[in-house]
Order: sequence, then structure tokens, then C-alpha cells
Amino acid sequence: MIAVDVQDLQKTYRVYRKREGLWASLKGLFRRDYHQVHAVAGVSFQIEQGEMVAFLGPNGAGKTTTLKLLSGLIYPSGGRATVLGYVPWKREIPYRRRFALVMGQKNQLWWDLPAQESFRLHQEIYRIDPADFDRRLDELTSLLEVQKLVGQPVRELSLGERMRMELIAALLHRPDLLLLDEPTIGLDVVSQRKVQDFLKFYQSEQQLTVLLTSHYMKDVQALCRRAIIINEGEIKHDGSLDEIVDRFSTYKVIELLFASNSRPEGLERFGEVFEDNFPRAKIKVPRNQVPEILSALLANYSLEDVGVHDRPLEEAIAEIFTTTKSTGAEAVVTAGR
Repeated sequence: MIAVDVQDLQKTYRVYRKREGLWASLKGLFRRDYHQVHAVAGVSFQIEQGEMVAFLGPNGAGKTTTLKLLSGLIYPSGGRATVLGYVPWKREIPYRRRFALVMGQKNQLWWDLPAQESFRLHQEIYRIDPADFDRRLDELTSLLEVQKLVGQPVRELSLGERMRMELIAALLHRPDLLLLDEPTIGLDVVSQRKVQDFLKFYQSEQQLTVLLTSHYMKDVQALCRRAIIINEGEIKHDGSLDEIVDRFSTYKVIELLFASNSRPEGLERFGEVFEDNFPRAKIKVPRNQVPEILSALLANYSLEDVGVHDRPLEEAIAEIFTTTKSTGAEAVVTAGR
């Protein structure tokens, strides 16, 4: 069943361009210079019910704008979308009860009040049965290990603790769709792991549909199998995470641990040596030449250990962003799922 269906969705802003200098400012009082910014330029994709999908792109790519369109916070300039069978920007009450939006840089909890007071407010807004509310709150606080913190003012909580409270507030009414915008931004490693583990478990248990934006590739790799990459308002890739490396990376990394006591010579003839900390070294080699280069290395050097690795996911994605900027508009790449 399709939970999110987006077809040629567009959002264009008309932005005033202020020129420098006093005379230009005075002229601007009578004749303003505007230009159009295409925040979302004809985006199309579908998400199945119960799927967790990463929505990736550089700053200004259109990720947050797309999430705001899907949550009904803003109106589109063109195209159409249905989410859980509803048109988001109609803002129908039944739809608003079936999704939640969590933005890592925005607060939905009352800053000076304990989180439990905000939770009670959510209970009234969503008309949650008291017995269901108590059961869900106990379950969520237990899973996120914050039972002892719900009575503490939000301003006194750490960033990681506040984010866990934000997730509880978003999930109390048992939404069918969760839109996550940078949920682990600024969190330490321990807090990131706790949020990741919770989301993985809860999504699997509830078959929750999740659309996640994040700049932390560890979040993406831990939670999602599929990624939609957007840049300059357009989708550049839609497919599995593995396909990103396979499709956009031209090389692999061979990691070597030398057994001899003398530094090896001529290693650069096998590939690009980008790390040389004898007795360890790493070289980049073309993906289609790994077997023969590996055989040649084993024949020419005394090696204690050898490893072959794919290029890091974040590097492959960064190259997609860079290539897009340098080449301008490109055809959308849609890979098989």
C-alpha cells in the first residue's frame, strides 16, 4: 500500500533582491527587484506503508521544504501529493491526527515546564484515552530511558534528553507517518545511538512509515535501506543505499598491512596511495581492476593482512552533490528498488 505519493511537486518563492548602496536602496522603495527561487522543482516519488526512507541532500537542496509540504505547513506552487490518502495542504483534522513532524532544530515542548505537562497537552489535543495515554507514555519513556526526567523542566535537560522527549511527544498519538528532520543534530555519540536504536525498534514494531532527513550518514546506514537524494530542488537518485556506492563510486579501497621491516617501493604503480603510515597503507584502485591488482600486490609484497572496502557512503554522496553543482541540471536517476 502506498503511504506517500508525490507527483511533480513544486515550490517556488519570490524573493526580494536588495542592492547595495544608498541610491539603490532609495530606488528599491519604488521599484523592487525580485527573483524566483525554486526550492522544490518537480519532485516525484512514492513510499510504501511501513517503509523507512532517507531523504538526503546538501543544505538548501529542498529537503525541509518537501517535509513542510507533506505536513501541510506550506502550499505548493504546482504538482500534487497524497499522504495516507489525504492532500496535506488541505489540513484536514483526520490527517493531522495521523502524522507527526519532528525537527531537530525546533522545539515543540514548553521550555519552562516539565515535559509531562506538554505530554498532557498533547493528550488533550489528540483526544487520547487516559488509559491509552498512560500505557503509551510508560512504554515510550521506558524505551528511551527517561522515566525519571519527565518531571524536570525541559530547559534543564541535555540536548539528547530533549530530543528523546520530542520523540515521545510526536509518538503519543500513534501516528502512521513520522517525518524526521535532522533528529540527531548536535547529539553526542551515545545519544545518537539511543535515538537510532529506539527508532529502529519502534518502527519495526509499529510498522511506522518514516521519512528521515539527516547529514549523519551513520543515522542513515543504521536505519534505512532506501535513499532519495535531492539537490537543487530535483531528485538525483532513488534507490537502495548500496546502489549509491555501486553507481556513483568508480573505485574501491585496498588496505594493506606489510609484514616486512623495510618500507615498500613502487606502491603507487598499483593505484593512488592516499594513506601511508608504514607498516599500513591504503590505495584507491578502479572497481573493475580489484582482482588483478590484489593478485599483483600479493605477488610483489610480503603482506600480513589485506582488506578491500567500498568507498565510504558519505564520500559517494558528497560527489553526487559536487557533480550536480558543476554540471547543472541533470536527468533524474531512478534505480531499481
